[in-house]
Amino acid sequence: MTSGLEFRVTPATPVPAAERAKLIENPGFGKLFTDHMVTIEWTEGKGWHNAEVRPRAPFSLDPAAAVLHYAQEIFEGMKAYRGRGGEITMFRPEENARRFNESADRMAMPRIPEALFVEAVEKLVALDRDWIPSGEGSLYLRPFMFSDEVFLGVRPAAHYIFCVIASPVGPYFKGGGKPVTIWVSDNYTRAAPGGTGAAKCGGNYAGSLIAQAEAIREGCDQVVFLDAAERRWVEELGGMNVFFVMDDGSIITPPLGTILPGITRASLIELASRWRKSLTASMSGRPMRKAAVCAKCSRAAPRLSSPPLARCAIAAANSPSVMARRPAPSRRSCARRSWASSAANQTTSAAGSARSPERMRRGRP
Repeated sequence: MTSGLEFRVTPATPVPAAERAKLIENPGFGKLFTDHMVTIEWTEGKGWHNAEVRPRAPFSLDPAAAVLHYAQEIFEGMKAYRGRGGEITMFRPEENARRFNESADRMAMPRIPEALFVEAVEKLVALDRDWIPSGEGSLYLRPFMFSDEVFLGVRPAAHYIFCVIASPVGPYFKGGGKPVTIWVSDNYTRAAPGGTGAAKCGGNYAGSLIAQAEAIREGCDQVVFLDAAERRWVEELGGMNVFFVMDDGSIITPPLGTILPGITRASLIELASRWRKSLTASMSGRPMRKAAVCAKCSRAAPRLSSPPLARCAIAAANSPSVMARRPAPSRRSCARRSWASSAANQTTSAAGSARSPERMRRGRP
């Protein structure tokens, strides 16, 4: 995929092969980095320009750089894998590009053409492919954008830097693919309607760290956040989306709007909808196109086009914005239930029938 913008390539002095091989034997997560990075600038009135693949190096920022004061920054997380035959693959990178632009819209930042986003990632992977571990390891890719205009004032900046860096990684959790335990947070919420919960921006993660620390103190691996309004509905885990597998084999997952639209999440819903075709629930002989609600509070989750059900539930939907809300586990306790961590972006995964197919553009296999 090419964007039409010419990249200037400046090769780095690579880490010697023997040293690199030793480093990626046990890379950990997020502490080891490859030789190169990609940078592209955006200037108001000029657009995207000055695309470079160059040696990885620190940025030089003025103390009044806008990002340091007003936090205009967004990022993505994705991976490149080495196949059994040595081929290099990525998982639906166009979807990361699409989500990156949705985050940019919310944070009043410029969109980057999807083809340019993917091309930047591919150029870095091609140049640093020798850093990709074999086996269960992968090359974690971090595209991000921040405002570096020098000014103090509350307005969108006029200059931004888009960058891609790469890090060889092992499993995200220390235990590898083992089930994780989760802690239900009473004291902290992650996002509220109208906020930035659906944007992948650093502030969301900074605000979750205190709750994650609480979970670790209580002997759990992850924290699960409840909704900000009622503290009743499960919304999202600190590092992943969540699915509930019900007794009848169906899958329930929280609705989009205040949570990050996970790419693995959407892929699981799409796959499950193909495996099980009985996806249309009906009420009074009439198919429901929106989610059901809790009759106790008569509030939709998130919208309703038919009378409320007699209990909290989810009906089938044909809209990507409609998902079930699951009553929270009992509070002040660790929800010690096993969850399988997805290899693609640590989305909690499950198998069963989907209640709500989510339409997505086809990306790469």
